[in-house]
Amino acid sequence: MTGNTDVVVIGGGYAGVLAANRLTQRDDVTVTLINPRSHFVERIRLHQLVAGSGDAVVDYREILAEGVQLVVDTVTEIDAAARSVGLASGAMVGYDYLIYAVGSGSAEPQVPGAAEFAYPVGTLEEAQRLRPVLDVAPATAAVTVVGAGPTGLEVAAELAEQGRKVTLVCGSVLGPYLHPRGRRSVAKRMAKLGVTVLEGPAAAVTAVTPDLVRLSGGHTLRSAVTIWTAGFGVPDLAARSGLSTDAVGRLLTDETLTSVDDVHIIAAGDSAAPSNLPFRMSCQSATRIGAHAADTVLSRIAGQQPAPINLGFAGQCLSLGRRAGLFQVAAHDDTATTFHLAGGPAAKLKEFVCRHALKHLADEARKPGSLTWIKDEKRREVLQAKRREVLSVR
Repeated sequence: MTGNTDVVVIGGGYAGVLAANRLTQRDDVTVTLINPRSHFVERIRLHQLVAGSGDAVVDYREILAEGVQLVVDTVTEIDAAARSVGLASGAMVGYDYLIYAVGSGSAEPQVPGAAEFAYPVGTLEEAQRLRPVLDVAPATAAVTVVGAGPTGLEVAAELAEQGRKVTLVCGSVLGPYLHPRGRRSVAKRMAKLGVTVLEGPAAAVTAVTPDLVRLSGGHTLRSAVTIWTAGFGVPDLAARSGLSTDAVGRLLTDETLTSVDDVHIIAAGDSAAPSNLPFRMSCQSATRIGAHAADTVLSRIAGQQPAPINLGFAGQCLSLGRRAGLFQVAAHDDTATTFHLAGGPAAKLKEFVCRHALKHLADEARKPGSLTWIKDEKRREVLQAKRREVLSVR
């Protein structure tokens, strides 16, 4: 311990970095960021890394406050009683407050053969593993992308724009989050790129082999390279450490992001489940949740009651290759609206959003406490309705 208030942040993604930087508002707080990599990963650019159209790695010196100590290691356990974390190197690091920002990655596929023969792209290492596979595959080789959420759409479009023969297997519907108007715009772009889109109940994957994808409708697809983007999961660190989690493994917290088990542990980003009602996984929410997590810690240090989180959304931004994209406008409660921006202007907006996400981190490093965000008053109504539902069952 340092004599200051020691705060350990687990995870150096969007939420963890924003939280760590924001904590430097106080000179009497020592901030340690523990991350398994020595560089920051732009998760929202991994599809570019896969396709060879861009990179996804940034030097921490560009975005991390000078006062934050970066420890390159992996946290293997949290000892809440001792207020310490164990590292893969064997070291133990003590804390007064812990921010749990371990992020998310690819969910373990439950489809036979998918874990062995399909390539996930949820992490840097997974994207780096897939890249050389595509490099050696003939340009005419059939590529199958499984999953039609943001990652699947972006990977499919990026590869098709380069002339790859791509089939996108949706499982249910193309872009489930999108408004029907936005979905039609994406479908039009996919058709222009030559992507074969399979939707509906007959388009669920039932098995994967080294060169085939079997579908629920009885059809079989030839597939030289199968890319798996169907779903995300979170690390099991919280559950393994005896902390309460939701069904997916996110740390259960109250609305201040404080663990329901321990006031010294605060969650941020994709691995947080406030009131068992988590926000949509995205860098848009991760940075804001990271900021609020830091504010909760700072309030507790100051002897003040932390405020409940109030986070609104603007929408969802997708790149559909380098020359087109889609911005799906949303209400502040993250409900997709009828409005969207498509084509070249949306591609430019997506690039702006990617760069601005890094700028938010760098700005917070230089001027901690500067990040502000959209609010959403409807969350309180949803929580009240949820509580009434629970009470009615008792």
